Amino acid sequence: MKSSIIATMVAAAAAALAGVAHADATPDYSLTNSIPLGSPDRWDYAVFDGPTMRVYVAHGERLTVLDARTGELIGQVEGIAGGTHGTAISDREGLGFTDDGEKGEVVAFDLKTLKIIGHIPAGADADGMVRDPATGHIFVIEGDPGTVTVIDPAQRKAIATINAGEKMEYAAADGQGHVFVAGEANSDVVEIDAHTNRIMARWPAPNCRSPHGLALDKAGQRLFMGCANARLMVLDAHSGHVVADLAIGSGSDAIAFDPVRKRVFSSNGRDGTVTIYQQISADEYTVRAPIRTAVSGRTMTLDPATGRLFVIAADTDPSSTPGGRPHIRPGTVRALIYDPVQ
Repeated sequence: MKSSIIATMVAAAAAALAGVAHADATPDYSLTNSIPLGSPDRWDYAVFDGPTMRVYVAHGERLTVLDARTGELIGQVEGIAGGTHGTAISDREGLGFTDDGEKGEVVAFDLKTLKIIGHIPAGADADGMVRDPATGHIFVIEGDPGTVTVIDPAQRKAIATINAGEKMEYAAADGQGHVFVAGEANSDVVEIDAHTNRIMARWPAPNCRSPHGLALDKAGQRLFMGCANARLMVLDAHSGHVVADLAIGSGSDAIAFDPVRKRVFSSNGRDGTVTIYQQISADEYTVRAPIRTAVSGRTMTLDPATGRLFVIAADTDPSSTPGGRPHIRPGTVRALIYDPVQ
């Protein structure tokens, strides 16, 4: 009992240290734009797509689409009553895919018109999704039932269902036919063979509680997984071994990796920060000055070419309940754009 209390105190202190490290140092990123998104006051995944140079933001019953270069609003994919979460883009077919979580279906839309052109049955609680470049298939993560629906975008239909047996969160694909998913329920990484649609391995991360965000360094073959207990796990994408256990801020949801500048990011909604680590080698990381964002800024995405970060947040008022979630001020959801200055 005493050892667990001490471990918790040490973890909390380390997380606090990560939030304030180099607080007086010259910031590595500056806020260059703030794009009002307005109502509704719900949002989830933000996804950058290089070929279209767009950012897709799950925004309640719609998908908000931004120009990644200018930050301007391009349009909305509207009419998704059950609420959107994940997004995957299939440029080859000129199609985008998001979800209606309540209905348990995937919504296909035209990239040019942003009009909905189809509905594909999926599992309940359809959530995050990722496109696997090796097969071109879309992998839809379904949280509560612990399943993954695989969609062929060319046929616009589901071709397989994978039963993982646990609630899951973010996913990442390596381009070589492997899809990795953060296993929230069992604190592990689930590796899927995208060619056979079968689970290849499950890799435990013992010091990670309720993992959410997941990102991949394809060149270095390292996975970065953010955990609810303010830890960032770095795992070998071949063996699954945890090679580094790093402190991050509180309320981490999204994780991103910049392959050009070799930096790892965790967006921390409770702290209103983005923790940054510099990759020295595949197994060595040093903390950099955090970005001060806004409380509620829990999801983000990154343009790897420019290093630009897009953080989705809103103005908040403190909760009336100690430790409770802050109250979102109506109509204040926005995309905060940060550009690297060094």
